[in-house]
Amino acid sequence: MLQSFRLEVFRPECNPSFQSLHCLAHLDQDVSEALPYLNASLGGDEYLCDPPAVTFRAHGKLITVHPRLIAVNALADEAEAERIVRWLQGEINQAWERRAEITPSTQGRSKPQVLELLKLLPRTSCRQCGLPTCLVFAVRLAEGSLSPAGCPPLETPARQALDSYLAGFDLEA
Repeated sequence: MLQSFRLEVFRPECNPSFQSLHCLAHLDQDVSEALPYLNASLGGDEYLCDPPAVTFRAHGKLITVHPRLIAVNALADEAEAERIVRWLQGEINQAWERRAEITPSTQGRSKPQVLELLKLLPRTSCRQCGLPTCLVFAVRLAEGSLSPAGCPPLETPARQALDSYLAGFDLEA
């Protein structure tokens, strides 16, 4: 399916002082037919149908695959960009080769609702977690970058309720 690509590695124009790099892999083949199979096999965070694209987290990166483009953020160097895009090339090709065994999916992964998380927090905006408000903490919980343990004033019954709610979601990055 995906045989070749051209890699473009750059610093974001909006902030050229960023230490990390981004990359765009311009695909020489259209992989749109493989996207639902890739989404099913890698567990995409978000799937867009029109135009088709799947976004997921892997190798500590946010990766979006479009029919003729792959975007990857927060890279150390060109070698890492090449390694991750080559890995993804293998995943795309493997998903396509195994498509008879995979149930294609155009659904993203279920995510916790920020307002539900906020209801389970103390809502004091005490800043003991290092964030300005409980709402910001709830957003970070929803994206999986924080755990309930990061909220010092959260008492045991509320922590258990929060843990129970979050257990229903796969927040692994």
